[in-house]
Amino acid sequence: MSVISSEQYLKKILLAPIYEAAIETKLQPLGKLSARLGNHVLLKREDLQPVHSFKLRGAYNKLSNLNEQQKQSGVIAASAGNHAQGLALSAQKMGLKATIVMPTTTPDIKVNSVRSFGANVVLFGDSFDAANGHSLALAKEHGYTLIHPFDDPDTIAGQGTIGKELLQQDSRLDKIFVPVGGGGLAAGIAVYVKQLLPDIKIIAVEPEDAACLRAALAAGKPTTLPKVGLFADGVAVKTIGTETFRLCQQYIDEVITVSSDEICAAMKDIFDDTRAIAEPAGALSLAGLKKYTQQHQIKDQRLAAILSGANVNFHSLRYVSERCELGEQNESILAVTIPEKKGAFLGFCNQLDGRVITEFNYRYNDNKEANIFVGVKMPQGLEEVSTLTEKLAIAGYAVADLSQDETAKLHVRYMVGGVPSHHLTERLYSFEFPQTPDALLNFLNLLGTDANITLFHYRNHGAAYGQALVGFEVNEEQADKFSQHLTELGYSYKDETFNQAYRFFLSHNNNR
Repeated sequence: MSVISSEQYLKKILLAPIYEAAIETKLQPLGKLSARLGNHVLLKREDLQPVHSFKLRGAYNKLSNLNEQQKQSGVIAASAGNHAQGLALSAQKMGLKATIVMPTTTPDIKVNSVRSFGANVVLFGDSFDAANGHSLALAKEHGYTLIHPFDDPDTIAGQGTIGKELLQQDSRLDKIFVPVGGGGLAAGIAVYVKQLLPDIKIIAVEPEDAACLRAALAAGKPTTLPKVGLFADGVAVKTIGTETFRLCQQYIDEVITVSSDEICAAMKDIFDDTRAIAEPAGALSLAGLKKYTQQHQIKDQRLAAILSGANVNFHSLRYVSERCELGEQNESILAVTIPEKKGAFLGFCNQLDGRVITEFNYRYNDNKEANIFVGVKMPQGLEEVSTLTEKLAIAGYAVADLSQDETAKLHVRYMVGGVPSHHLTERLYSFEFPQTPDALLNFLNLLGTDANITLFHYRNHGAAYGQALVGFEVNEEQADKFSQHLTELGYSYKDETFNQAYRFFLSHNNNR
C-alpha cells in the first residue's frame, strides 16, 4: 500500500462520489442528554443510511476507484456485518459480483441483509480476523479483488466524508467522538477535520475488551490483541490497520475506553432522545462522550458523536435492558444477609428510605439467616451506594456491593434459589400490581407478617405492572384463610403451587 499525503486525502474526500449510493445524514441535537450533561450534544445519524451504517460510504468509494479488470474479477471482503452490507449494495448498484466472508458470530439480521443485496455469503471463523484470513485465501484462489473494510486509502476517504459533513453542518464543534474498530472511520474523519479546523479535538472511543488502537499507541505500532469481546461485534477487531494507525497516531487527540454496561446506557440515551435503536458499536462513541465529559467535568461545549450503525440483533436487547441502568450507575446490585423471620423483608425495605427496589431474589435455606439479591435505584450514583451500604451495616446487615461483579450480573442473579434445605409446607403465588415508585414496599406492607415468606422474585422493568413470584409457609389448615386474605388485598394473583417448573427446580415435591 503506497502512503499518500494528508493533502491527497483531503482531495479524495472532497471528490468521493459516494452520494450516488449514500445520503448526507443529519446531525441531530439530543435535547434530553444535553440538558443532563450540561453540554450541547449532537448525534450524526449514520443509522439512516440505506444499509443503516456508515460503511456504505467507504465501500462505494473503493469500488468507484477500481479499474475495469478489477471490477470484472468480482470483489470479496471479510466483515462482521456493516461493511458487508455496504459492499453488497455498492456492488449491486454497479452490477458487480460480490462475495462476503462473515464470522459465524455475526447477527442474523446482518447476514440476511447482505444476502438480500445479492451477495454470496460465506460464514467462517468466530472473529473478523479468522474471516479475513479466509477471504484472502479465496481472493487468491479465484482472483477476486479484495475490498478491505478499513485499511485502504479509498475506503478511509469514503468514511472521511462524514468529517466533511460534520464541518458543513456545525463548524463550531469543540470535540468529535468517533468509534474505533479497525480505525477507518476515525482515520477518515480525523485527517479531514484536523487539516481544516485543527482546534477541534478528535476523541477515539473503544470497548474495554477490544481496544486495539490503545494497544497500538502503547506499542508504537499495530499490535494484535489475544482476544476481543463480542458484545460490540461491529468493532470486535484484534489488530488495527497499518494505514489507519498511521493516521490515527498523527491526528487523534485522545483515546477513551468504555464498558459494555456504559454502551448499554448510551443505547438507552439514543432511544430516549431519538427513538432510534442503535447497535452496540453504533452507540460506542456516545458512551465515550458521556464518560469523557464526566471525567473531565466539561460544561457548555458543542460535542458530536457518531451513531455509526443500527443493525442490532433484536434478541440482544434483553441484555441491554438489564444492563443500561448499571451503566448509568443509577442502579446498584447488593447481596444482603437478613434474619430469617417474619417481617424481615419489610424491615429491610424500610431501611432503604424510599429508594425504588428494581429486583428482589430470595429462596429459603436456613432457619436463622437469609441471603437476598436485591437491586436498588441510585439516582445519585456511587456516592449514594456508599451511603446506603454504610447505613445497612450500622443497622446490623451484612452487605456486599455486586454492581461491578460480572458473574453476579450475568449469571447469579438468575440462579438465586434452588430447593430449600428441608421440606416446607409451602404455597407459591404469582402477583401483578400497578408499578409505582413504592409499589414493592406497599405490596409487602399489605401482605403483612402473618405468614413466613420462603421465596421471592421481583424485577422492575419499567412496565405499567410489576410482577412478583412469592412463596409462603402455609399449611393445609391455613390455606383457605390465607387465600381469602390475598383476595382481600385486591391484587391480581394466581396460585402457582402446582406449577411444573416450580416443582422441578424449587420444591421438594418435584415430579421427576
